[in-house]
Amino acid sequence: MNKSRPATLQSLARQLGLNVSTVSRVLNGSEDDARGAAAPDTVKRIRALAAELHYQTNPHAASLKTRRSRTIGVLVPRLSDMVLATIYEGIDEAAAEHGYLTFVSNTQDEPDKQRKLIEMALARRVDGLILGDAHSAPANAPPNPLLAELARREVPFVLVSRHADQHCAVTCDDLEGGRLAAKHLLDMGHRRIAVMVGEPFASTGRDRSEGFFGYCAQHGVKVPARWRIESPFDTDAGREIGARLLAPADRPTAIFAVNDFLAVGVMGAARDHGLEAGRDVAIVGYNDTPLAGALPIGLTTIHSPMHQMGRLGLELLLRKLAGEQPDSQRLPPELVVRDSSNRKISG
Repeated sequence: MNKSRPATLQSLARQLGLNVSTVSRVLNGSEDDARGAAAPDTVKRIRALAAELHYQTNPHAASLKTRRSRTIGVLVPRLSDMVLATIYEGIDEAAAEHGYLTFVSNTQDEPDKQRKLIEMALARRVDGLILGDAHSAPANAPPNPLLAELARREVPFVLVSRHADQHCAVTCDDLEGGRLAAKHLLDMGHRRIAVMVGEPFASTGRDRSEGFFGYCAQHGVKVPARWRIESPFDTDAGREIGARLLAPADRPTAIFAVNDFLAVGVMGAARDHGLEAGRDVAIVGYNDTPLAGALPIGLTTIHSPMHQMGRLGLELLLRKLAGEQPDSQRLPPELVVRDSSNRKISG
């Protein structure tokens, strides 16, 4: 055999003295296909020669045979977000372990772009989708029409980070995370607390703030409407809103931001006003991104298992592809206390 040319099924079959279809079923099929195609010793011979000659499966031919492309489409609002990037790393890592390729697209959280990119992914015959950009509404609101349509079309998909309606999702237990943040600030003596609740269409901010408000109410603390502020999830929004909150003399003594980027913006606003996080105002974020522990004043935050979330999302999608109907999973959060909020106040 001329080893300067790539090995093919035909060349392998000739060298082994076997039928091409037998070699194809062993190398391109499932383990059941391989067992049904040849005796164990023959399977070993085929795979050994394929490895020796660096045979590579033709993915297009394999997809025609199996009706699977072994490709997963992933949609996120923006991969520049460290949280989403970490989740995607978990997805891609687990996919590679199972022989799948992933690609990611950025939707900027715009419904029209979400729909367009999903259709483009499906046109490329992806086996399934993992969506990190799901829009949802409070209970009893109409369901997300795009997700409902995908379900009707029997497109396999799993949500990560956010949940929506009753679709299979992997999230952090954000209600519990909000309660942990509230308990910490109340334990530190705070009663004048503002909350940056994020975007109304994202279950993350909604659940985190709901858990926070619920714990406060159970302990006789009311967060006034003027201190419940919707905003984008970025640092610029945190700085702008933080400046408004911290300017008056009757400012809050503590601020809970439903992600770390908002909290970092608030810390910048505090510095602009001559205030110090942890001394003059307590600040708590959410997610525990690497940035949180690397700041000059460490940011107290709620740790969310982002990488694990991505891996589990891929595992649940594979179970769907195998015909199962897996349940949604909520991963436990953890409070991480740093200098931005660890000083107790008297009242």
